[in-house]
Amino acid sequence: MPDTKWFAQARWGVFCHYLTTPQTSAEEWNRQVDAFDVPGLARQLQSVGAGYFFITVGQGSGHYCAPNETYDAITGLRPSKCSRRDLVSDLYDALHPLGIHLLVYAPADGSNADFEARKGLKLTAHWHEAKGLDWRSSDAWTIYRLPEFQRNWEAVCRDWALRWGRKVRGWWIDGAYAAEVRYPEDEEPNLHSYAAALRAGNPDAILAFNPGVRTPVIHYSDHEDYTTGEISTALPECPGPFVTGPSGHADRYHVLSYLGERWCGQAPRFPDDLVCGYTHHVTGKGGVMTWDVPILKSGLIPEPFVRQLGAIGSRL
Repeated sequence: MPDTKWFAQARWGVFCHYLTTPQTSAEEWNRQVDAFDVPGLARQLQSVGAGYFFITVGQGSGHYCAPNETYDAITGLRPSKCSRRDLVSDLYDALHPLGIHLLVYAPADGSNADFEARKGLKLTAHWHEAKGLDWRSSDAWTIYRLPEFQRNWEAVCRDWALRWGRKVRGWWIDGAYAAEVRYPEDEEPNLHSYAAALRAGNPDAILAFNPGVRTPVIHYSDHEDYTTGEISTALPECPGPFVTGPSGHADRYHVLSYLGERWCGQAPRFPDDLVCGYTHHVTGKGGVMTWDVPILKSGLIPEPFVRQLGAIGSRL
């Protein structure tokens, strides 16, 4: 089982959703990724004292900020919507000398808004399109298991994992909802096979699979190492360094929330005292705290958020 001690020692870090819309052309996306100011972002993260940084490799639009030959072969899309530039590797090259760890966000069901890509991926149904879907109902999720798609997506993620190797210290996987139906323990593909794909390049990579917003923060799968800890309007009490599941498997306690009024947007919603106090509460008990902030197309964090992140770093 990968060790999360380094994650706890880092204490807190920053998360950015670096995304675009489905309408963005491949060439426009490449221009945007090429213009990403990696040294500038690295200086910002160093200045605030962040211990690590999460970057989204992509999400629903079908655009990704690193090459992936497997994705291109499966989807058959030309030109590719995977960027020519490997932004993740470039971020590592800038952050590693500063002692800042790099982790990656990936969706469990990527490219859901790119209907051409979905054909090749065999993503024949997606929960975004469902009406009245009960997130807590196992039966409602049966049609979203899609084993052929899952195998394809595992192959895509394995390609990235092998490309980056030990540059990436962990993964945060979004949308892995209803695991008991979509990822059954006794039948692959499931979270066991998905975890193997994500660790193909780094067996020590720490993983978290997101069950959705849950308060209190929960252990979700024995195939993860830390809690995804997605929260929005609540700031739950940290019980200690770990959350344990029924089998006795322990996840490092980790919380992810946003400093703005929503994910990756608008103005800071909390006063510094609250943000700093809650970060201290979580990290003081051996947990880990991640704050999502907006990121500009240039790759820089807007100044109001740099200032508040700096307050966290200085007070801790």
